[in-house]
Amino acid sequence: MSLFYLFILATIQGITEFLPISSSGHLILLPALMNHADQGQVIDVAVHVGTLGAVILYFWADVKEALFGLFRLLSGQIDTRGAFLALCLIISTVPVVVAGLVFKLTGLSDLLRSTAVIGWTMLGFGIVLYWADRTGTETKPATAWTLKDALVMGFAQILALIPGTSRSGITITAARKLGYRREDAARLSMLMSIPVIIASGTLLGLEVIGTADMAAARDGAIAAGFAFVAALLALSVMMRLLKTISYTPYVIYRVILGVVLLVIAYS
Repeated sequence: MSLFYLFILATIQGITEFLPISSSGHLILLPALMNHADQGQVIDVAVHVGTLGAVILYFWADVKEALFGLFRLLSGQIDTRGAFLALCLIISTVPVVVAGLVFKLTGLSDLLRSTAVIGWTMLGFGIVLYWADRTGTETKPATAWTLKDALVMGFAQILALIPGTSRSGITITAARKLGYRREDAARLSMLMSIPVIIASGTLLGLEVIGTADMAAARDGAIAAGFAFVAALLALSVMMRLLKTISYTPYVIYRVILGVVLLVIAYS
């Protein structure tokens, strides 16, 4: 695989993984647009590892608190903020993990990988994000996360299994409608991504064990590095911008891309 294609692929994954514009939708379309074969699961695992490293580094204070809290939670104690945060993350992850296994075992995930589906979800869930962002109050900080809200956001995250929906987009949508401030909605969404990326990356990793050769491993390492840098930059820019702007620019992008994809799909 050429260095240029690895760079484009990993950069798109890194940027779109955390912005509310759907990474899966872009990655499904990229091979077709560039007349290139599908990148394969080794590269998929690699770019997931890269983006995972970026989000852990950027939110290290929260991640460290949740990790220490997890040990207390495993000992049966929920007496610290970290332990409660760890519990909320577990609660928010269970629905999508269960649904993801169902999608994979039934083959539903493959059936939904089409330009038309991506176009409709890009457009539709973009409009839903706009509605939630405009009508949701901004009264709750991330520290006010509750088990009920974590469960609601966890069930919303199931919709991200449909290509084009955007995992970050749908969880941010749910958080905004629940009343979390824009920056805090994104923060919770990013923290929720960590166990999901670990789960999906582990599943993909188990499938490619023993099948990757040295060339694939080299390509994977390069892709992971590109994805890490792109994701870290995207996170930094988005979190700073959310202090002063709404999610409308992302909505506009989604609507335009959704319309273009629908024109392509039905022409």
